[in-house]
Amino acid sequence: MSIPSPRPEQHKIKLTTPRYNSMKRFGFHILTLVLTLAGCIENDIPYPIVVCSVESIAAEGLSGDPQIDVAERKVTLPLEETTDIQAVEITACKITDEAESSTQIVGIHDLTSPLYVTLSVYQDYPWTIEAQQTITRSFTVEGQVGATEWDTANRTSKVYVGFEDMTKVKITSLKLGPRDSTRMSAADIPDFNDSNLHLLSDFTSPRRVDVTCHGRTEEWYLSVEYTDVKVTFASISPWTHSAWLRADGLSGTKLGFRYRKEGDETWIEVPEEELTIEGGSFSAQLRGLEPETRYEAVACSNDDLSTVESFTTEKALPLPNGGFEEWSKPGKVVYPYLSEDQAFWDSGNKGAATAGMTICDGMAYPRPGSAGQYCAYLESTLASVAGIGKFAAGNIFVGTYAKTDGTNGIINFGRPFATHPIALRGWVKYTQGQIDKIGTVPTGTDLKVGDMDQGSIFIALGTWSPEEYGNASPYPEVNKWEQSPVQVCTKDQSTFFKKDGKDVVGYGELILNETVGEWRQFTIKIEWRDTGTVPTHMMIVCSGSRWGDYFTGSTKSRMWLDDFELIYDYADL
Repeated sequence: MSIPSPRPEQHKIKLTTPRYNSMKRFGFHILTLVLTLAGCIENDIPYPIVVCSVESIAAEGLSGDPQIDVAERKVTLPLEETTDIQAVEITACKITDEAESSTQIVGIHDLTSPLYVTLSVYQDYPWTIEAQQTITRSFTVEGQVGATEWDTANRTSKVYVGFEDMTKVKITSLKLGPRDSTRMSAADIPDFNDSNLHLLSDFTSPRRVDVTCHGRTEEWYLSVEYTDVKVTFASISPWTHSAWLRADGLSGTKLGFRYRKEGDETWIEVPEEELTIEGGSFSAQLRGLEPETRYEAVACSNDDLSTVESFTTEKALPLPNGGFEEWSKPGKVVYPYLSEDQAFWDSGNKGAATAGMTICDGMAYPRPGSAGQYCAYLESTLASVAGIGKFAAGNIFVGTYAKTDGTNGIINFGRPFATHPIALRGWVKYTQGQIDKIGTVPTGTDLKVGDMDQGSIFIALGTWSPEEYGNASPYPEVNKWEQSPVQVCTKDQSTFFKKDGKDVVGYGELILNETVGEWRQFTIKIEWRDTGTVPTHMMIVCSGSRWGDYFTGSTKSRMWLDDFELIYDYADL
């Protein structure tokens, strides 16, 4: 099938006055080319700039691959539970050629606190090497109410029970150190160990347990206290068609939930197989609920009932201009909206227009069966003036283009979106080109000319604020919008969006590693890392060249997108 090229008459044109625009990192790159030739440029720097990095690292006792974050200049070593964090052996480390390190990296290090290293050739680059280690601990007793409380910094643990006699407490599980390498003892119980937990039964006062591992002994204090609360809600987190219920009850009893629509007489009991029970803590996800509807719920422990709690499900917010029907061209720049006060999507067109290029356009080529007339067409290209330029990935994203800075773009990502979609569905067609432009090779890859480009689509929801993600950037003066708080500058990798960032609560992505010759429907499921946190903003980023933010990709890569929608009901997956 011959695909028509975008033509001016294919757009729904409405004169507008652009107010702002935006762009993204992770699945593409924004090209902004401003060419200023004003005579000779004087260079007073006596030495060349050589950026020094940790390129690879290896260590004993790792649970996964080391993570190297070039933007943050940080290395994270994930340790096995049994690894001695005070004696981590780094067996190999490759740094930038000719660079020197202020500290010997290869060797044995105490990583209970980070190892700080400065790499340098002509300039100094501080790096941090840190360890992450998770030790699974447990302390549970019969008759426990709710979950165990932990204070690992002060080495204390506390449980609550529904009885008052603290002289006959029966421990059901106790693990305070790494598996297979820890020995426990109690000063006043000579024979106490992992197999004699019943000997530790008197908890009229906190009990000390010595935990020995890697030749070192730590003192832990365990407490058991009475509570007259037999069952209570810990939290209720309503979504659009579901709700997450969490409660604390008496372990060893029949735990469960009942719910109903407010005003109904009959309670619905949550099936036992849908419950997750850990000691006295239990949870469930209710499904099949109606949006914007008030419900009531009760937690149960045998015949004991909690107070009745009410909650209201969220709205099923639509995705503005998800069919990519709204386009305008008030001047030389094509925008994916009719007017700025209706803007939700944006692209790198404003930057690329400096070189007379359009990398995102509307095309009269909708997917089969679409009710619309247009799709979004993304074209990766080399944007240049007088033969000088940079690679620009075709892209469209949720946010706003903020400013052009030399040959780079400053972009603000995100729009307000306080709800919990479970997936992004849409249609895509993709032409995969061979990489013919390389600016920077991303860490962890060995990309070269001739390799195949990749397209990408991702959705992220988070609790970002402009105070933290905008004003901390090199260009706070252009981050004036609460609507689009995540500011990215394409020349500064430290500002790039990170999918595993601390304020990302939901994320999903699709990588296109082959040509999609005909329109194909896709569904990207969102992985929610925190079901109880309500996001403040959402971003969606689509790119014809996955590594475009590194100025790397193929000028032959093309992407067509149509009929995006958010899915809220599991029955629709």
